[in-house]
Formats: sequence, C-alpha cells, structure tokens
Amino acid sequence: EKDGDAAPQITAIENCVAAGAKGILVTPSNDSVGPALKAARAAGILVIALDTPLDPIDSADATFATDNFQAGLLIGQWANATLGAEAANAKIAMLDLAISQPSVDVLRDQGFLTGMGIDTVDIAKWGDETDPRIVGNEVTAGNEEGGLKAMEALLAKDPDINVVYTINEPSAAGAFEALKAAGKEGVLIVSVDGGCPGVADVKDGVIGATSQQYPLQMAALGVEAIAKFAADGTKPAPTEGKAFFDTGVALITDKPVDGVESIDTTKGTELCWG
Repeated sequence: EKDGDAAPQITAIENCVAAGAKGILVTPSNDSVGPALKAARAAGILVIALDTPLDPIDSADATFATDNFQAGLLIGQWANATLGAEAANAKIAMLDLAISQPSVDVLRDQGFLTGMGIDTVDIAKWGDETDPRIVGNEVTAGNEEGGLKAMEALLAKDPDINVVYTINEPSAAGAFEALKAAGKEGVLIVSVDGGCPGVADVKDGVIGATSQQYPLQMAALGVEAIAKFAADGTKPAPTEGKAFFDTGVALITDKPVDGVESIDTTKGTELCWG
C-alpha cells in the first residue's frame, strides 16, 4: 500500500457530491484533492479533513488532526536526550513519505529535527536543511518495503548512521530489517503514529520511541460535527491558538528520559488503534 495516491479520493469526493451527502470526512492523500473539496463545499457539503491538514488549510471547513510538528518534536527531544553528549555527533537518516511532501510529512520531519536541536525555522520543505548531522532524506511511501529500500540507500551513503527518523511505523519496521541485514546494532529508531503494531515494535525494541496519535477520536469527532451541521448548520471550531482542532499526541517509550513526558507501552497498547 502506498500513501499519497489522490485519484481514488477525488473520484470518491465527486461521488459524494453527486449523491447529495451532508458531509465528507477525508484524510487527504495530498493537496491535489483541494479543488474537488472546494466544489463539494460550494455544493453545501461540510468538509472535514482528518489527520492531514490541507494547504491551504481552508480547503476544508475544519481539520481534526494531531499536531504533527509536536509529534515530531517529542521523538526528537527523546532521541536527543537519549544520546546525551553523543547527539552533537549524531549521523541521522531521514525516512520521509513522498516526493510530493504533504504537510504531515514536512511537519513531523521538521518537528523531529527541531527536537534534535537542528534549526528548521526558515526551511520550507524537507531536504533543504544543511546541518552536517543529516546524512540524507529518502522516501518510503509509508510502507515496510519502502522503509527497507530507503534505509539501504542511506546506509550506502554512510554506514555509520546511528539515528533513524521514520515518517511512520511500517517504514520503521523496514528500516530495522535493513539495519539488521547490514549487521548494524544499537541504532536509535524513532517514529510517529502509535498504531498497535507500532506500539508492539516499541515494546520489542525495534523502535525506541513513537508519538501516538488518535485517529479514532478524529473520526468520531468528525462524525459528530457532520451530525451537528446537518441538524442546525453549526460548523466546528479549531483549538484556541491553532488553525485546526488538536486531537492530542503522546510519546510512547519504555525508556523514558528526564524532561520529556511519555507513557509506556502498556498504556500505549490500551490506547492504540489498527
């Protein structure tokens, strides 16, 4: 399965409009779904984006999402603290999602780098950073095979990589397999999502820490919002100070560090999804 294919979503959105739907919940594959969503809104349909904010964000009436920068920041802070003095000499592999760079991809990536103490303030997209600790960026399509191939490519560039950021846990599992095949042990892998298989990988030591998001809550809130809109025309409001409704994030690790709040895999398993 590859993340990022928008064509089926555009067809589904158009079908919803034709069927006279009251609302659409969509986890956008990329920003190319924007025109179809704009047409849906023009037809009087409430459009709610889940998990992935669109650019521009007002392509949807509302967005229920993780603060993806915060999710990245937490795993970056954890990796930085775990490495301690060695963080200054880290060799970092960045396993991203897609060349198209949807907002979730950029935000998680830059949050992680910020947590590692790398300045991303003036960076518009991943791969433009100049910090010498970054070995390189490779895309994974968000799946295990992509993670394996991306890790192999970056190990060929620098076999001494000791920190691996991954866009999600399937790509982290692939990276782990590539590292194991290359005889590399003790490499710190961090990720984002918090699905049940990912939490199991944290428990088993495949992943050091992951940031857990809550898509079931996003979907439930979205359904409630559409029901309310259908009843009285009320549209949902964003979290104060943000352009979206923040559904929360928690760092999951069995190796906590001072100064970075986290929960263990037992609690993470209770809260996981998928």
